Amino acid sequence: MTATPEAVRGVYVRQAAQWDAERRKTLIELGWLKRLTVGLDAGAAVLDLGCGSGRPIGAWLDAQGFALTGVDFAGPMLDLARAAVPGARWVEGDMRVLDLGEPFAAIVAWDSFFHLKREDQGPCLLRILAHLAQGRRLLMTTGPRDGDVMGKVGGEAVYHASLAPRALRLKLESPNAA
Repeated sequence: MTATPEAVRGVYVRQAAQWDAERRKTLIELGWLKRLTVGLDAGAAVLDLGCGSGRPIGAWLDAQGFALTGVDFAGPMLDLARAAVPGARWVEGDMRVLDLGEPFAAIVAWDSFFHLKREDQGPCLLRILAHLAQGRRLLMTTGPRDGDVMGKVGGEAVYHASLAPRALRLKLESPNAA
């Protein structure tokens, strides 16, 4: 089973309904989401990058009273998100070139950032951090080591990649360093 980074969007476009049906809705991320949002003001702007169908993460953020903006590159995912969480703002876009022109109190990129090629992750991280209000919070998932792996979405191969945790940490600590 092989997949390319360039094919990821197409997989999610074709498999949106299947992915949503198979996506765990029990919110196993709840502990992390609470850590991300504790102490944020009611109505604070929160960005969900790679929001998928908006469930369960976006739905939880919206239910907590945050001003949710969800971004995904797969239009069919956003159609599902709009139906599931109609009060949020949903934007079709690619996190690698995203420029929403506004800061967010918190950003979550759960199971999305790791679909980027490793060489795209550093520059993309700068874009993500540019959307983060000073002193605010970022929650993202990544792999446990440097490398590329393949997964499956709706029976189709899908690409995942990660920088080594130490390299990613250094980029977060000094985002403008080469």
